[in-house]
Amino acid sequence: MALQLTRTTRYVRSWLTGHADVVEEETTLDRDGIRVPATIIRPAEMNVPLPGWIMLHGITRTGRAHPQLLRFTRTVAATGMVMIIPEVPEWRELSLKPQLALPTVQCSITALKENPMVQNRPYGLMGFSFSAPHTLALAAAEEVSADIAGVVGFGGYCDLERTITFMLTGRHEYQGKSYELIPDPYGSWIVAANYLHNIPGYEEAIDIADGLRRLAAISGESPGVDSRDPCYDAVKAKEREKIGSDRQPLFDFLAPLSGVQPDLVYAEELGHKLAKAAISVEPKIEPFKALGEISCPVHVLHGRNDNLIPFTEGLRIKDALPTQSDSYVTITRLFGHSTQDRFPSPFHAVQEVTVFLRAIERIFGLV
Repeated sequence: MALQLTRTTRYVRSWLTGHADVVEEETTLDRDGIRVPATIIRPAEMNVPLPGWIMLHGITRTGRAHPQLLRFTRTVAATGMVMIIPEVPEWRELSLKPQLALPTVQCSITALKENPMVQNRPYGLMGFSFSAPHTLALAAAEEVSADIAGVVGFGGYCDLERTITFMLTGRHEYQGKSYELIPDPYGSWIVAANYLHNIPGYEEAIDIADGLRRLAAISGESPGVDSRDPCYDAVKAKEREKIGSDRQPLFDFLAPLSGVQPDLVYAEELGHKLAKAAISVEPKIEPFKALGEISCPVHVLHGRNDNLIPFTEGLRIKDALPTQSDSYVTITRLFGHSTQDRFPSPFHAVQEVTVFLRAIERIFGLV
């Protein structure tokens, strides 16, 4: 407990100052015969081998260099951990391929085992956004479960159909209570880029899928600029010109100019169709069954007003875990895919920080 408190104190100091006294090294990993890059981050001063963590990035053009992920990783490393962030090139190309999580973690485990700076004992495993539920599910995979001490998921989903429907409508619910906000279109662009043309009757919409992929790539390469920003209107207009005239209305629906409100009835209908197409193409994209087989400790963190994947999905992940599992869920304003929430009052700020730091302290106790 004293070590966890010390690490938490270091975490706070590093996060607040924006300074992490760490060393970053670039390496490559052998992922089933494919060389993929990875970053290893460790404290600048080390006297003994330290606990190891594996971090998986989400579907983003910046990959392991995503600013928010990188800052968090450096901060955690500064507390006395060795972190490895493997690249998943396909995820950087915005391809939703959940099956790549396992071989990526396998080669990362090999790298940690061969690293003399890392303790020879089970490692911690973290996943962000799209990778979160698939990272959690690996705790039950016989290929790696013995090497995993605990898993952490940030901003992940549980029910794919509910998540995609939210991306198009902004509506979500949990245990009979409804919520609504304006969703970040980045999520629906990526889902449609991958699966729109797999919906029966939409086979010719490959031009829309390609346009949305390019739009998502441009947005993803501009961290800090909201995907709803009017600055993307010119890009949307340019991509629209490449779409067949009979399909332009569908492109306009999926990538409307700023300020245009969607037809929520059609949005929900399309969300259901996209989810079914996704599951038919990539059955492993639905993580629910695997979550129920996890036996190691699990920690789930989710942004309360996350406008890419709703916080209710974090609660559903917790519900999907075995009842006897040592698991926690933290819903906080201190985390989100796009922007951090503003606090209603100083009291709420103190309360949120306290809850978040308790979660961080529990996470540090996993390895």
